[in-house]
Amino acid sequence: MKRKVHSHKFLQKWTKLLFLLLLLVLCFGSVALLEKHLSQIKNFASFSPPAVLRPKLAFLFIARNRLPLDIVWDAFFQGDDKNRFSIFVHSRPGFVFNNLTTRSSFFIDRQVNDSIQVDWGEATMILAERILLKHALMDPFNARFVFVSDSCIPLYNFTYTYDYIMSTPTSFVDSFADTKEGRYNPKMHPFIPVQNWRKGSQWVVLNRKHAETVVKDDLVFPIFQLHCKRKSLPEFWRDVPLPADGSKEHNCIPDEHYVQTLLAQEGLENEITRRMVTQTSWDNSFSKEGERRGWHPLTYKLTDANPNLIKSIKAIDNIYYQTEYRREWCTSKGKPSPCFLFARKFTRPAAIRLLNTVNTDYFNLLFLLFCFNQNN
Repeated sequence: MKRKVHSHKFLQKWTKLLFLLLLLVLCFGSVALLEKHLSQIKNFASFSPPAVLRPKLAFLFIARNRLPLDIVWDAFFQGDDKNRFSIFVHSRPGFVFNNLTTRSSFFIDRQVNDSIQVDWGEATMILAERILLKHALMDPFNARFVFVSDSCIPLYNFTYTYDYIMSTPTSFVDSFADTKEGRYNPKMHPFIPVQNWRKGSQWVVLNRKHAETVVKDDLVFPIFQLHCKRKSLPEFWRDVPLPADGSKEHNCIPDEHYVQTLLAQEGLENEITRRMVTQTSWDNSFSKEGERRGWHPLTYKLTDANPNLIKSIKAIDNIYYQTEYRREWCTSKGKPSPCFLFARKFTRPAAIRLLNTVNTDYFNLLFLLFCFNQNN
């Protein structure tokens, strides 16, 4: 009986030793295999240059439906061979950019999937901007965020535009004190004091910090939704009844005030270049109805599109802000430079004419390349 017990213990002991030996063999084998593969990876890496990840410009397009000037932008984006841009488009809900709705492959499937219906003069325009920024911020290499309208064209090639924007750590935000009565709604006080009230163009270029500030904002945006509304216009009589006392309305266009006021509110104005890089020509003449014409910028049509127009826009080297008695002399890399990189509002025929006639710019060659790619 004792012999059987002794044999059983002896067997258990050798079984454990055998198991441990097997485990050691497996461990050493695994380490050897890993070292072999690691050596192969190192050898491969020594022959393969590391990928250079460059900061990118995120172009944020706000469109009604399709982008009528897509072929102009196609020529522009073809000028980049270093993967230095990304594209996001906010269009009406349900609209999809595909081979049937755009002539440029750069825009296919680039629309955001949570777009909203945008109405001019309403806070929905601000919301669309915040949606675009939210999507663009998901890419950690997006360093600048450029808002673009569907009637906007680039004035220079991609490399010049990229270098111009990236030459400064600041944002380009058209911002000035708005002294006109009837714009600031006293109901915004004390959340937004009048001394922080600013006006400017919505077509801003934001750095990453300021883009994150806009997306994270949970104070200024709700106040704008409640108290920044445009004054009722005659053409909307049939849709919305005019208020009994129109003098009590505040003519506040949200997208002309929001980013500027938010950055002033957050004490970030010393971090921005307080001018625009998108040219807009406003009609300051008067119609029979009074100031109605000045509510929208001039539209450049086919007959307006000529080399002299582009040359005159590029020649602008300063911007004067009357309410602050301030003149901004435009610079890039510390040297005097043109003020504008983009211009609006261009119709599709006007933009196509420019592509074919502006021989002094990069567009002519790139348009030929675009046509060649379309035909092959």
